[in-house]
Amino acid sequence: MADDGSASNRRDPIKSSVGHVAGQRRRQQAVTVAKERRELLVRAKRLCRVGTNGDVEDSLVENEMMIDEEQPILEAQASKSVEELKSAVQYQGKGAMQKRVTALRELRRLLSKSEFPPVEAALSAGAIPLLVQCLSFGSPDEQLLESAWCLTNIAAGKPEETKALLPALPLLIAHLGEKSSTPVAEQCAWAIGNVAGEGEDLRNVLLSQGALPPLARMIFPDKGSTVRTAAWALSNLIKGPESKAAAQLVKVDGILDAILRHLKKTDEETATEIAWIIVYLSALSDIATSMLLQGGILQLLIERLATSSSLQLLIPVLRSLGNFVAVDPKAVLTILIREQNTEESIIGVLAKCLRSEHRVLKKEAAWVLSNIAAGSIEHKRMIHSTEVMPLLLRLLSTSPFDIRKEVAYVLGNLCVESAAGDGKPGIIQEHLVSIVRGGCLPGFIELVRSPDIEAARLGLQFIELVLRGMPNGEGPKLVEGEDGIDAMERFQFHENEELRVMANSLVDKYFGEDYGIDE
Repeated sequence: MADDGSASNRRDPIKSSVGHVAGQRRRQQAVTVAKERRELLVRAKRLCRVGTNGDVEDSLVENEMMIDEEQPILEAQASKSVEELKSAVQYQGKGAMQKRVTALRELRRLLSKSEFPPVEAALSAGAIPLLVQCLSFGSPDEQLLESAWCLTNIAAGKPEETKALLPALPLLIAHLGEKSSTPVAEQCAWAIGNVAGEGEDLRNVLLSQGALPPLARMIFPDKGSTVRTAAWALSNLIKGPESKAAAQLVKVDGILDAILRHLKKTDEETATEIAWIIVYLSALSDIATSMLLQGGILQLLIERLATSSSLQLLIPVLRSLGNFVAVDPKAVLTILIREQNTEESIIGVLAKCLRSEHRVLKKEAAWVLSNIAAGSIEHKRMIHSTEVMPLLLRLLSTSPFDIRKEVAYVLGNLCVESAAGDGKPGIIQEHLVSIVRGGCLPGFIELVRSPDIEAARLGLQFIELVLRGMPNGEGPKLVEGEDGIDAMERFQFHENEELRVMANSLVDKYFGEDYGIDE
């Protein structure tokens, strides 16, 4: 199987066959999810306030944050601290090591104590060359740790501040190895994670300098804090949009076994970071996706969904599940059949998410269901016969727009058979009738009125199903009764040719000159 990440991650609703293009989301998600992760869950770059050796920033206990008015004072202190570090580095007399550590610790505290650390002042004073010098091999662990901690918080700053770490990257990567103490290696991984979180250019630099293999090996042991930090840094390093990093990760011996083990056994915080690695692997690497499926990843994801209430964990687990569903419908069908009508079934756990108060959980669960609903007739029947149907119908009429659109994909996919080529799909009339009787038509017509082109297309496609597929020719009357004609006529002169032709054709065909003449 080619490892080019070219498979899509959602099936085009209503029109396309299961084997055809599934949508454009699987790979696209690997790019956009990073932004969602920053905004909804955790920042892509993290300021370190508690060291990897458990050292807590003392000043935070006395005064949690410096207020804005004190920023000039903080910047002056940072400049002075760098000068003191320069003096300590040059000093070769008795107590030289302790003098360097003291100076490093003072700089680290200044870079940790404010919501807006004085990074620019420290850089202007020449901090990077000094910190690189303090990272040299043979230095005491305390010195290495303080240096890496300073670099970590500098890398958590603005893009140009993060890029200032380029001279330090080779040593930070070198200290990821087994010869380094665990706290030092973890702190260096944290710094590298911040650099990787800045963007694709810096990720490419890290990859070219060999950061990925030693970082990957750091998640092999069962050391909670180290695994969490390394997994977070690793997810930042592979998150795309290019697939080369994900392909490189798969080649690290034992990495997929470690991922499966941690997802199954570890605490929720560690499992969350591991799950983000799975999100990117399942979006970008076909080889990794295949191997993880063979390792039983679907069942592990479902178990996590069934047992966890952590939003931070459930989001990447749902996203991963949706990616795998799009790739292997047969594996999903096997699980559907084996565990149908139980709370621990895939449908049961998705229903749990649909009931959640968290908007993003509802949206992600509906997206996963849309992938399942786009599968075989067996997939569709098993969804249609479960508790999720009334949930979906209610969400279509009561939810925010982004959730309604995802729900509409599910309902639309449930109503059609897989089409061959570009022809019109066959209608599953039983499903269509029950969904329309359930009150979904106003929700789809509302989508037609939406300025969102994708949503409007989906609404028109469903209206076409109703007009064509409802028994006894009642489709046109139902559409007319919900002001569907008016909704479609807004496309009469629309700039989007596809929607204009689709809407005008439906109006002409079903509501032309002869409409209502029999009555």
